[in-house]
This record gives sequence, C-alpha cells and structure tokens, in this order.
Amino acid sequence: MSTLIVLLPPEPAGASSAASLFDYVLTPDGRSLGAHDRAAAALLPASTELVAVVPAQALSWHRVDLPKGSLKPGALGGTADTPRLRAMLEGLLEDRLLEEPSELHFALQPDAPAEGPVWVAACNRAWLRSTLAVLEAAKHPVARIVPEFTPDAPRLQILGTPERAQLVSAGPQGVNLLPLNAATLAMALGTQAEDTAILAEPGVAALAEQLARRPVQLQQSAERWLASAHGRWDLAQFEFTNSSRSRAWKGLAAQATMLLQAPQWRAARWGLALLLLAQLVGLNAWAWKESNSLEAKRNAIRNTLTQTFPGVKLVVNAPVQMGREMALLRQTAGATSPRDLETMLSVLGSALPPQQSATALDFAPGETRLKGLPSSTDAAITEALRGQGYSLRSDGNQLVLQPAAGTAP
Repeated sequence: MSTLIVLLPPEPAGASSAASLFDYVLTPDGRSLGAHDRAAAALLPASTELVAVVPAQALSWHRVDLPKGSLKPGALGGTADTPRLRAMLEGLLEDRLLEEPSELHFALQPDAPAEGPVWVAACNRAWLRSTLAVLEAAKHPVARIVPEFTPDAPRLQILGTPERAQLVSAGPQGVNLLPLNAATLAMALGTQAEDTAILAEPGVAALAEQLARRPVQLQQSAERWLASAHGRWDLAQFEFTNSSRSRAWKGLAAQATMLLQAPQWRAARWGLALLLLAQLVGLNAWAWKESNSLEAKRNAIRNTLTQTFPGVKLVVNAPVQMGREMALLRQTAGATSPRDLETMLSVLGSALPPQQSATALDFAPGETRLKGLPSSTDAAITEALRGQGYSLRSDGNQLVLQPAAGTAP
C-alpha cells in the first residue's frame, strides 16, 4: 500500500499559482522514499493513503494546563464534550493568540493527560479547510494531518534557500521558527544539548556550517516529511476528525501495509508463505491418497461382482447389478426374498399378537398394505419388525409393511 505525503502550502488555496502547487513525496511502503516533486492537486499521483503535512510557519504551539475533568474518553474523537473542550481551549489561549480564537483550529497532543500541562497546536481554520477542500475536489481525501515539526525530541533544522534560510528549533520547550543568522543560531544552540545534531537541507548546508562552525547533517525535505508522517501527532481533531469507521479502516490498512511490506516482517511473511505452501502440498497429497483408496475399493467391488457372477461382462453399478443377480439366483432356486408376500406375511404374523388379524391386504413387490388393523401400531410391534429388517407405518386406515432401506432384494 503506497502513501502519498503532501506538504500543504502556507498561502491560502488559490491565492497564487504557487499556492495551487503541492510538494509531495510518494513512498511505496511507508518507509522508503519514492518519487518526490511538486504538482497541482489534480496531477498528484494516486495512492492508498494520503498524509497532509502542515508546514512549521502555519502552526503555533502553546502549553496549557487543562482543568481537572476536561478530557473524557472520546473527547478528541468528536463525539463527547467537543464543544465544551474547544470553548475551554479558546478561553485558555485567548490572551496568547494574535488571531481571534474562533478563527483558529486547535489540536491536542496525542495521549494528552487528563490533568496537567498539554501541548496545543493552532493554525488558521479557514486556510486548513480550503486547502484540504482542494485535495478533496481532486479526489485525494486526506487520511491524517500531521505537523512538520513537533515539540518532542530536541532538534535543530535549517531549511529554505541561502537568501531566505530559516532555523527551526524544536524540543520540549516548543517549536520556534526563526530567520537564520549567527545570533539566532547561537541562541538556539544555547537551548539545546551540546550533542544535538544540526540538520540542514542541501541548499543551505554550506551556510549552516559557516555559521555553526561545525559539520551539519544533510537531510532532504522529502526525508523530513516522511519522518513527520511517522509521528504520533494527528491534527485531524474536532471538526476535522475522520469518522470512527474511516479511522478503523485506515488503521487496518496501515497494519496490513506494515505486515505486507515492512522489512522487519519479511521473516514472518516468508514463514507464512512456507506454511501455506506446506498446507497446500499436504492437502493435495491427502486428496491423492484418499482418491487412490476410494478407487481401490471400487475395483474390489467390481472384481467381487465379476468373479461371483462371471456372466456380468460390463460393470455399471456394482451394488445394483449384484442385487439383481442375487434375486435371479433366488428366483431360479425357488427361494423367497424379503420382498415376497410369503416372507412379509410370515414376519408380520410373528410380530402381531394372536388376537389381531387383517381383514384385507393389497400386495405389490416390496410393499404390503393391510386393512383391519389398528392404525396406531404398538411400539413393541414396530421394534420387532425393525429387528427383522422391516418397517411398518400408517397411511390413512391402512398399515404399510416394507423391507427396511438397505435390505437385500
């Protein structure tokens, strides 16, 4: 399953030709880099999942203390206390924002604690809605919305061009976007640990080394966006929350992708493939053995028929043909069969009490209909006849006596 990672342009959608273009990176397995370029929404490559990355300049970060009981199960899923939670955030951030709180979209950190300080990301709501609408109109629905940088692990990132280089300082203290110069770099280095690596895009790597007076690590923008897509943050909260069913399907799809394509699951995939192959080979071998056993039994029955009755040259249905040959031998010898009237009357007479007798009977080969007997037969009589290979049932005011199924003719 491929994933398309798109950087949302910081300008409002349609405000300029540049705002209508999206930088993107396509990853075939969610881990390795594929094609990366810039294109209009309608020309973005097809993918199974689309992750939108909000650039650093479009987000502001705020640390707030939520009152006790502010967060409840499902609060960030859009189904429980969402208006109350948003109103609470607007009140807490009103004095810290340069824009009206009603014009902003808020998102809380993943696994936000029920009490204590939490990080809140804020961006312009109209900008986010219009930009996502452009992608939706181009049939590229967004599955997740992630920030380009988060206040998690400490990092220093230099990006842009030599003429407009920018410095991003991220860590537990927040995310700060500053113009790159010696003063801002020295200030950022002072807030980070000494061993914190400086990452720089290739275009500004030389400038970064000159200002930092130490080597920097090269990182392409596509690699940064791929790392952002793997983060735990999801800004799709409140009105931008995906439905629970959609999230479930997307979660299953992501897990399936990981199992099918992730390198760490390669051994498990090979093991599963070998297990399926072994099962397939075993089932075919078992079926072949059972087929041979069944064919051997059929040959044994045919041989028994032809050896017992040499006159039978063509075997079509061995059991039926053997029954016919046995009936013919019995008729030739003058012996009675279980389907003859004499045998059936003898068996019935031995089962009926002496005081009971039929007033009329109607015989057909293999069936005797009796009148004058009680229509509801005694269970002992029925059981006695069953022991001799016959069945007795009621049919109106008659009793029907027949050889039981499977009785030789």
